[in-house]
Amino acid sequence: MSSKFLGKSLAQLNEEMGIAPDISVLTGTERVVVKQIPLVQISPNPDQPRKTFNEKELQDLANSVKEKGVLVPIILRAVQNKPYLYEIVAGERRFHAAKRAGLSEIPALVKTLSDNNAMEIALIENVQRENLNPIEEADAYQNLMKKCDYELEDVSKLIGKSESYIRNLMRINSLPESVKELIREGRISASHARTIAVSDNPEQLAHDIINNKLSVAQTQKQVKKANRSKSSRSFTQNSLDSAYVAKIESKLSKHFETDVKLCEKRGGAGQFVISFSNRIQMEDLINKLSK
Repeated sequence: MSSKFLGKSLAQLNEEMGIAPDISVLTGTERVVVKQIPLVQISPNPDQPRKTFNEKELQDLANSVKEKGVLVPIILRAVQNKPYLYEIVAGERRFHAAKRAGLSEIPALVKTLSDNNAMEIALIENVQRENLNPIEEADAYQNLMKKCDYELEDVSKLIGKSESYIRNLMRINSLPESVKELIREGRISASHARTIAVSDNPEQLAHDIINNKLSVAQTQKQVKKANRSKSSRSFTQNSLDSAYVAKIESKLSKHFETDVKLCEKRGGAGQFVISFSNRIQMEDLINKLSK
């Protein structure tokens, strides 16, 4: 395909190339075909990270689809042992909008994907487009780790966010359902939610945030004054698992090319001891740490 077609919508390509049943695109060694798939042959993905859809935004998208069509193909995969049936990997909003707009079919890329790959793509699409609320995002990370047997480091590399960001976000899942609902409604931010997750009384703090319009900094002060939750206390009082400590030490030793020891103290504090055998190695370590 000529490079002049890159970045153009399906409708624009159809105008320039004429109406065709398929448009083929070569991506690496895989042949990917954009097909018009009947909506009745498509079902939502049960592992879709996004569980809620803004009604107004969905209707606006449906109005746009009715006027201009679906310009960006959705991604599907075939349902195992069920010929001609497909499951949505990415693009569920476009699918629902197309149904509302009265379309009978939708342009789609049909790809061969494993369960793990499908979950990864669905999560990446939603996180990159910032379509998820904090609860959905936290659930998606936990679901990915559980079903795909991923470590925190794996998820971090996959989505391009730090391990601490993911760990802190997943704390939100420990909050009471009443507080989670306030987060879903957008009345409490993800930063506020992460702050009160370690508190012994997150419900009261949540209402204080709303009623008194507390900033995150003010909320942090309130949390420090209040009792911490039992799960938070056990997290800081219990020693780190020896296998986890060994993994950290191995990772840092490899990075710094010298011996690194993790010395844990009570209450979650501690220190890293980085060894060097001569001044040259010391200077090398200083350069690495200063970067």
